Amino acid sequence: MQQVADYIVGRLREWGVHRVYGYPGDGINGLLGAFDRAEGDPQFVQTRHEEMAAFMACGHAKFTGEVGCCVSTSGPGAIHLLNGLYDAKLDHQPVVAVVGQQKRISQGAHYQQEVHLESLFADVSEFIQSCMHPGQVRHVIDRAFKTALTTRSVATIVVPVDLQEEEAQPAPPRTHGAVYSSVGWSQPRVLPNREELGKAAEVLNEGSKVAMLIGQGAKHAESEVVEAAELLGAGVAKALLGREVLDDDLPFVTGPIGLLGSQPSDDMVMNCDTLFMIGSSFPYAEWLPEEGSARGVEIDIDGSMIGVRYPMDAHLVGDAKETLKELIPLLKRKEDRSWRERIEENIRTWNRTMEDRAGQHFQGQINPQAVAQVLSPLLPDDCILTADSGSATNWWARHLKLRNGMRASLSGTLATMGPGVPYAIAAKFDYPDHPVIAFVGDGAFQMNGMNEMITVQRYAEQLGGSPPLIFCVFNNQDLNQVTWEQRAMGGDPKFMGSQYIPDVPYAQYAELLGMKGIYCEEIGKIEDSWQQALASDRPVVLEFKVDQEIPPLPPHIKKEQGKKSAKAMVHDPEKVGIGVRGFRHKLSEFYENLPGRDR
Repeated sequence: MQQVADYIVGRLREWGVHRVYGYPGDGINGLLGAFDRAEGDPQFVQTRHEEMAAFMACGHAKFTGEVGCCVSTSGPGAIHLLNGLYDAKLDHQPVVAVVGQQKRISQGAHYQQEVHLESLFADVSEFIQSCMHPGQVRHVIDRAFKTALTTRSVATIVVPVDLQEEEAQPAPPRTHGAVYSSVGWSQPRVLPNREELGKAAEVLNEGSKVAMLIGQGAKHAESEVVEAAELLGAGVAKALLGREVLDDDLPFVTGPIGLLGSQPSDDMVMNCDTLFMIGSSFPYAEWLPEEGSARGVEIDIDGSMIGVRYPMDAHLVGDAKETLKELIPLLKRKEDRSWRERIEENIRTWNRTMEDRAGQHFQGQINPQAVAQVLSPLLPDDCILTADSGSATNWWARHLKLRNGMRASLSGTLATMGPGVPYAIAAKFDYPDHPVIAFVGDGAFQMNGMNEMITVQRYAEQLGGSPPLIFCVFNNQDLNQVTWEQRAMGGDPKFMGSQYIPDVPYAQYAELLGMKGIYCEEIGKIEDSWQQALASDRPVVLEFKVDQEIPPLPPHIKKEQGKKSAKAMVHDPEKVGIGVRGFRHKLSEFYENLPGRDR
């Protein structure tokens, strides 16, 4: 007899799922038996926590374009999934979660671990359904996958534990109410109407200072973005989720935008007369032109999100690549290239500023910017980069120069702590022949990353070997990003009670588990430490002891932030060191902009 659980596992395989991330519990006992009988296809990967399973499913979706899949038991296990699932929802990634539930006979009795899962998952899921009959399972699974792919979001399937053990009904009884579904889905070709394309071309052709901003929606449209930028004489800024779309060595790519952004991006966007957004939901209005100062054109496949970040004059609802193919023949090449020349000059200046900043070390401590700056030219051509949320993300965004063929992602919209490590693990499962490097602060590593080193070691045969899986940990004993936000946004000095975190020997911990641990606290050994890590034949924890007082300065300091920071510094326990470091950073910018400086 084939059980419902076996049918579920088999149907996941039919949908192309060959790896499911999860953690066991009695609410999915039937499914665990089915995974065992499936003999590794799909493989059940045991994470240390359900939240990490959901992050890994999201990471799989981000790096492969396929549906990620995670599984959890009922009650508390299901609750643990939510943060990772929200990460997938907010970054528009297709993920299917299969969740156990108490027996049907006990539901509504306030039974142990009974949680109303339909309510719990209603907000995070575009589709959620509890299976109550064996003949229902087929169409629920199929619709979950079709919905996840179509909406690029989360779908949740709830399966009571007693149903898992019933006899499967692959073909529902031919009776009124039965539904017969199929495996299969295809990517649609979505194009805007001709009138709106004409309007967009008119706006872009009339603009003399065009700024382009791209996000992950521009993926697969690299050549079209480059062609449009060349015709329009535009520079291209990249939202963090769009980092991998264009090569950072292109002379008109201004890099990241926003609080973690670059000065060239800021100068371009704040001084443009036309804003051209492609596949991005970048949310921060203070880093976009003031309303009315620039006209706007936007391409987005989701009509509900178009024109909601900046007032647009042309709203192109469509796939980025296909839409650009239709738009480019309507664009006229701009003969005046002064705007482009200004952008490219700013980029050259900024690159020197970044190099100068990274070279400033204080009292023998490693400047965290140098960790990224030194790595950048050493990056292997086919590497995959992940980042967690924290001050280390600033250096990941600004100092690492991506080249064609590299991949990169992080938690963009949710900006949660925790996904840097599980994203990297999922990427290495998917691409064992690619080097994978995660940038993680010590706060995020203590929160949940350290536990997943056990997962790495458990699956060492799949995750080990060369090229390596590297976890770069920034050890500064401070929840650094929030510390700076307290100063700049709250006007408060650093609160040691909340911001200090214990010093942990991360590299030694890795060695204890059987991984390679590398510890670096000497400025002169940064490059050698990276070379050791990149040459490793087993997973690596590379720990840098870094200066916590290096300010993650934004491209320009808002007046209100400056006032609050000044107020906070009066009583801040680290005011002297911060003052010296901040002054030196600003001095390097001033020096780069001096008249006569060698260009």
